[in-house]
Amino acid sequence: MLWVALLGCVAVAGAALALVVSPWWWCAGGPLTALLVLAVWDLVQRRHSVLRNYPVLGHLRFALEGIRPELQQYFVERNVDGRPFDRDTRSIVYERAKGTDAEEPFGTEQDLYATGSEFLVPSMAPHPVRTDVPRVRVGGPDCGQPYEMALLNVSAMSFGSLSSNAILALNTGAALGGFAHDTGEGGLSEYHLRPGGDLVWEIGTGYFGCRTEQGGFDPAMFADKAAHEQVRCVSLKLSQGAKPGIGGVLPGAKVNAEIAQVRGVPQGKTVISPPYHQVFSTPRELVAFVARMRELSGGKPTGFKLCVGSRSQFLAVCKAMLDEGVTPDFIIVDGAEGGTGAAPLEFADNLGMPLTDGLTTVHQALLGTGLRDRIKIGASGKVATGSDLVKRLLQGADYTNAARAMMFAVGCIQAQRCHTNTCPVGVTTQDPRRARALDVGDKSRRVQRFQEATVKSALQIMASMGVDEPSDLAPHMLRRRIDPVTIRSYTELYPPLAPGELIHQAPESWAADWKAADPDRFTV
Repeated sequence: MLWVALLGCVAVAGAALALVVSPWWWCAGGPLTALLVLAVWDLVQRRHSVLRNYPVLGHLRFALEGIRPELQQYFVERNVDGRPFDRDTRSIVYERAKGTDAEEPFGTEQDLYATGSEFLVPSMAPHPVRTDVPRVRVGGPDCGQPYEMALLNVSAMSFGSLSSNAILALNTGAALGGFAHDTGEGGLSEYHLRPGGDLVWEIGTGYFGCRTEQGGFDPAMFADKAAHEQVRCVSLKLSQGAKPGIGGVLPGAKVNAEIAQVRGVPQGKTVISPPYHQVFSTPRELVAFVARMRELSGGKPTGFKLCVGSRSQFLAVCKAMLDEGVTPDFIIVDGAEGGTGAAPLEFADNLGMPLTDGLTTVHQALLGTGLRDRIKIGASGKVATGSDLVKRLLQGADYTNAARAMMFAVGCIQAQRCHTNTCPVGVTTQDPRRARALDVGDKSRRVQRFQEATVKSALQIMASMGVDEPSDLAPHMLRRRIDPVTIRSYTELYPPLAPGELIHQAPESWAADWKAADPDRFTV
């Protein structure tokens, strides 16, 4: 190419001048010579067509592509445009975590007339904001050690996916604020236990922390760890929002000696959790295993987490509960919009119900089968503000969990490098140099302040709606614009079932799914 030849001539001239006239000419000749070598390499390499046609200059394209998320986040997107979380949402989390004002001047930037926009219904007679913080008793009739759950808790994030300092900060914040911390499926580590915060111990398909050498479930090991005083609840993970129906992967680069010991796996080897459980294969077996977990834990609240896909499959689990006379103490509904780590794009974008639909499905199914009063429902999926919390409560949840918002509270900047071990702020990495950037003392206070301020915001919103108790929130208090001139309440969009209605006479909209539900098979 002409300009490469010209670069070669200039580089040769610079080198000649450096040899003949003055060594100072190497300041120009050296870089030019290096660029010439790079240009020649680009021309002869066969991997990148762009570089063969545009030697040297083509590297600018790859450099800009590498910093595209940062350019988009800091210079292009508006406050309400960012994904997965827009700048307004991230900012409110950061401000509450720091203990500063989280207020917006000059009105909303949202398009309130856009299809899909929602609003909560304020009362003409607001109530005083209650000063005590309500809690939710989790524990059905078969539970011997009920737990008082906060309205907002730390959602499932494993040690291994998160750094030791991030886990320490989250659990210390939970201990300071009196709320629960879900361990994720990566096992119980000293970083979960050291600060003293309440734990929901999650068991996934890999059975980490209670795993046999062959990768199966070890009941004795489970019972021993579940007996720990900090373990207040145990949860069986069926699926998660970011990737329902697929197992988890922890790259071998992250599996150091410490993580290997916690999980009971070989050091340095990629850890793959299978997409299915070995301990059950039918709804009836699932219900029986939940009961076994509760027994092994000494009667602690026991439940399961899932991202809902098929309504008939969940109804099959409800039928199994009715047949066996056994219910979990809680069910955590994870929305398809959830996900703190990495997942295949096709799964993240295309599988599972969003939280609103999944939560409503579970709530209505439990109502319709007469089981709702025995089971508490937790909601997890982009809960970051007080309004998010209130919306989930009125859609059927008893309490909520937050993962990415808690990550923001400990310093996450949404760099979306969670799976690369190169997190710039030390949250999702096992690189000690990067993890040390996260100061546990400072970030734990931020976690506590964020949770406290968000719950307080939710109580203020409830008071403005004329509601004192979370249980008094109802779907008709949330409205959605379904076209430019039509607004519907959630009661109209999701007609409620009466207690036991599915058993006695399933309405037409549920009849086919109720008929298809089989407690002895998972059928779509």
